[in-house]
Amino acid sequence: MEHANKDRSLVSKVMDGLVSGIVEEKYGAILPPQDVLSKEFDVSRTVMREALSMLLARDMLDVRPKIGTRIRPMSDWRMIDEDVVNWRFRAKPDPMFLRDVIEFRILIEPRASAQAAARGSAADVAAIREAFEAFRVIPPGEPGYQEADELFHTRIVIASGNQFFKQMAAIIRGALSTVTPIVHDRSGVWEGAIASHQRVVEAIERRDPKEAELASLAMIDYSAEEVGGRFSAEPPARV
Repeated sequence: MEHANKDRSLVSKVMDGLVSGIVEEKYGAILPPQDVLSKEFDVSRTVMREALSMLLARDMLDVRPKIGTRIRPMSDWRMIDEDVVNWRFRAKPDPMFLRDVIEFRILIEPRASAQAAARGSAADVAAIREAFEAFRVIPPGEPGYQEADELFHTRIVIASGNQFFKQMAAIIRGALSTVTPIVHDRSGVWEGAIASHQRVVEAIERRDPKEAELASLAMIDYSAEEVGGRFSAEPPARV
C-alpha cells in the first residue's frame, strides 16, 4: 500500500511538472520521447507512462504514429476537470481567453446568485455574509485577499443548491485568480468592487432573486470593463 501511494504521489508530481513545462512552452508542440522525459524527471518509465496517460485522458495530449505525443490546444482541454482548470489558469492570459472567462461567469454567477436568494438556507446566507466581511477588510495584494474573494463567490454557487453549478466552482475560482489581480491593482477599483459585492450580498439577504441576479451581473460587468480597458479587448456582448 505504501509503495502504491508513493507511486501515485510521483505520478502527480510528474503531471504537475509536465503541465508547467507545457504552459511555459518549454516543449513546443511535441513532447520529447518517454525515455527522455523519464530521465528529465528522474522517474521510471512506468510512472512517466501513467502521468502521460492521465493527461491524455484529460484531452491535453494526442498520440500520433510516427509523430509522437502532440500537445493539444488549450481550448481542447477538458475544463470540467478541476486539475485541468487549475493548470489552464496558470498560463498567461490572452484577450480571447479573458473574454471566454467573463462570458462563462455571466452564464453561471448571476443565476446562482438568484437561486441563492430564493432557496439558500439561513446558514448559506450567513456564510456568504461572513465571506464578504472578510473580503472587504483585506486590501488587494495583501495575504488572504484572493482567497477571501474566491470564497465569497464559491459560497454563492454552493448556496444556489444546483449540483451542476457546484461543479463549476473550480472554474469560477480559476477565473477570479486570473481576472482579480488584473482588475484590482488600479486605484479606486477596490472600493467599487466592495460596493458591487455588497449589493449582491444584501439582495441575497433580502431574498430578492431578481435584484441578486442583476447585482451579480453588474459586478461581473464592472470587471469586464476593467479587463477590456487593460487588454484593449471589447467586453463580451450580452443579449
